Amino acid sequence: MSMSEVDKVRLSAASAIERSRERRRPIGTKSIALRRQHLYKKLGRMLIAGGIVLIGAALFGALIKPLGFIGLLALFVLLIGVAVLFGRSPFPEPRQADLPKADLKQLAGRTEIWLEAQRPALPAPARQLVDGIGVQLDLLAPQLQTLDASSPAASNIRKLVGEDLPELVAGYQRIPEGLRKEAHAGRTPDETLVGGLTMLEREIGDAARSLAAGELDKLATRERYLQLKYQGIDGEDSPVV
Repeated sequence: MSMSEVDKVRLSAASAIERSRERRRPIGTKSIALRRQHLYKKLGRMLIAGGIVLIGAALFGALIKPLGFIGLLALFVLLIGVAVLFGRSPFPEPRQADLPKADLKQLAGRTEIWLEAQRPALPAPARQLVDGIGVQLDLLAPQLQTLDASSPAASNIRKLVGEDLPELVAGYQRIPEGLRKEAHAGRTPDETLVGGLTMLEREIGDAARSLAAGELDKLATRERYLQLKYQGIDGEDSPVV
């Protein structure tokens, strides 16, 4: 094999490793939390099933017949089978069509997971923006835990995060790779993607701050109430009751 062929193989291997790293790297903490929650549920089911098997084996050995060596071996094989059966369920990766209908409390995390899967196929500037969107989704997620799902704000956020953002990324990926750098109407698809992601990053951040502003206003009102009650309007000594 010539040196040029060796270099090509080395570059191909390095590229594959880099793509693998990109695919595994989370863009936010909410996607990590959802995956961890799924893992804990899976481990819980494995422990419960294993416990039932052990209790059944103990009752069988105490009331009917001692297990003996063959019985213990069968119990061991059965426990392995239970672990494989309940441990094989992978995390349900969200599809684009699932995001608009996702539970509002999980919308940020599920969108992060979907973006993480698409990220390796995007150009470098877009990948950086996706990372920034992950940060904004993390800021938005706590507000979604208490937001009324039937409110206009919830509808707007669901459209912004669950529809507009995925459709922008999916629309870019539907363009053949060889045409993504060719200008159309004055802009290349790469430039259009970067511009759209920049706008969406800003919009998601503004939505998070707008929702948080309501809570900040409540905190400011509560602080002012305490000042009036315990310090007096002008910071004088507390009034004598």
